[in-house]
Amino acid sequence: MSAMAYVSITPLGESESVSEYVSRAVRVIKESGLEWQLTPMGTVLEGETLADVLTVIDRAAEELSECNRVSISIKVDYRRDRSGGLDKKVKRVMEQL
Repeated sequence: MSAMAYVSITPLGESESVSEYVSRAVRVIKESGLEWQLTPMGTVLEGETLADVLTVIDRAAEELSECNRVSISIKVDYRRDRSGGLDKKVKRVMEQL
């Protein structure tokens, strides 16, 4: 099994620059032990189960608990027949270019 999620966690109304807040949320993802990749628009993380991934996303959002409003966008790819898709998906597309 494999659960992969693209997540963007952004505080609203805190300041013009959100990098301080985003880096705190990404640090939680980094320290989770799950595979992850930072992109300019969000972070992709992968775990064995959907619960593993959603738990980390919840912890990352809670890291910003002092913010009154947080926008969270999540896109999930949950497969029961394969694992380890984080690098494979990119590699397959790059090979076809």
